[in-house]
Amino acid sequence: MQLFNRYVSLREVTFIIGEGFLIFFAVFLASYFFFDPHLELSDLLIYFWPKILLITLVTQFSLYFNDLYEFKVSASSLELATRMVQAIGMTSISLAVIYFIWPDAIIGKWIFFLSLLFLITFLVSWRFLYNIAISKRLFTRKAYILGAGELAKDLLKQVSTRRDLSYDIRGMIAHQEETLEPANSGSLPVRRGFDSLCELAEEEGISHIIVAMDEKRGRLPYKELLSCKVRGLTIIDGESFFEQITGALLVDKINPSWLIFSDGFRMSPISKLMKRLVDFTLALFMFVLLSPLLALVALLVKLDSKGPAIFSQERIGEDNRPFMLHKFRSMKENAEEESGPVWATEDDPRVTRVGRILRKLRIDELPQLWNVIKGEMSFVGPRPERPFFVAQLKTKVPYYRERHCVKPGVTGWAQVMYPYGSTEEDALEKLKYDLYYIKNVSVLFDLLVIFHTVKIVLLGRGSR
Repeated sequence: MQLFNRYVSLREVTFIIGEGFLIFFAVFLASYFFFDPHLELSDLLIYFWPKILLITLVTQFSLYFNDLYEFKVSASSLELATRMVQAIGMTSISLAVIYFIWPDAIIGKWIFFLSLLFLITFLVSWRFLYNIAISKRLFTRKAYILGAGELAKDLLKQVSTRRDLSYDIRGMIAHQEETLEPANSGSLPVRRGFDSLCELAEEEGISHIIVAMDEKRGRLPYKELLSCKVRGLTIIDGESFFEQITGALLVDKINPSWLIFSDGFRMSPISKLMKRLVDFTLALFMFVLLSPLLALVALLVKLDSKGPAIFSQERIGEDNRPFMLHKFRSMKENAEEESGPVWATEDDPRVTRVGRILRKLRIDELPQLWNVIKGEMSFVGPRPERPFFVAQLKTKVPYYRERHCVKPGVTGWAQVMYPYGSTEEDALEKLKYDLYYIKNVSVLFDLLVIFHTVKIVLLGRGSR
């Protein structure tokens, strides 16, 4: 299945939903032990289901915020155990706060403790079974990669680092004249020539063929692929497959015709109006609600170092229109007086003591609420860049000017998917995510990005 044109593994969805049912059952089972055994289970469920559902949702949010729905090859057993303990702790603290505010939601002290015992047992067992399914490649779609060049290499790299993908790449099929580097195929078998492609696929139970040839002109086996298509096999071009599994566009390899004829890059007038209303309403509400904090931060910035509390800088916005972006000043005054325009770096010596804290918590971005209220920015969109860097990047990064067809954002898909970047290579990587966002922009996608941003801010990631 797909969400915002990004592939979501059915196996992964089943795992998350199944885990939710297990959490619900663990709490329900604990409740049953502490109540009248003569009470009907249906009556018990009717009485307790809202309280049990609350615990289930809080637990799954805690698992998400501790990256326990990110299935990476590098995650060790110790790391997973540590995250699990942190998630249970976060669940307990969150529920304690909720129960303090809303006492009627309390399900019972002893029920909660017994629920934790059942919960840990069920979660560990469920994840153990899921890891077995992943390691044995159960419930996967068998696929061939057509091609053996750089695009095929990029796809193999992504598949090898994503344990949650339910694709099992069974081999690569290269053109007779295609040069193959040993590192490109890893341990996969490589076959040259496209003769009997469909017969070979049917023999091995292949259901998908991913066309990832760097050079298609004069080499693409149209007849063989058409024959496979009418036999029921799914044919996917490599660039679209990369988009679906990564949530990014392979801008350094796609050609303009792929962008022109692909779906997306459109937003209805009603959707644009909804996006603007959400931006304005949320920004105004946060600006009023956080006004005491804004005043306090401004005072701390002034007391910490010489210079104004608010730092304003020209940025390039929608349709290449310049505007003044506002932030709390986190660097010393005239920080670029000697160096000229430069990107911020990790442990930048120009950052002040208060500024380091503001950057860590992303509080320095709060004055941009005013930019959102004025309509110069949106909550979600590509990060606005300075004219000096835009002029450079337009000449060096393909499709860079296309990122200015929407309003820039306080946060964005690139910011939540890629760490802070300070080089042209980083700009290229972030553009892959920016163009994906522009291609699939929607109010619902914006809410997803905001949700991811909250997670990143709470965990203190990606700031400089």
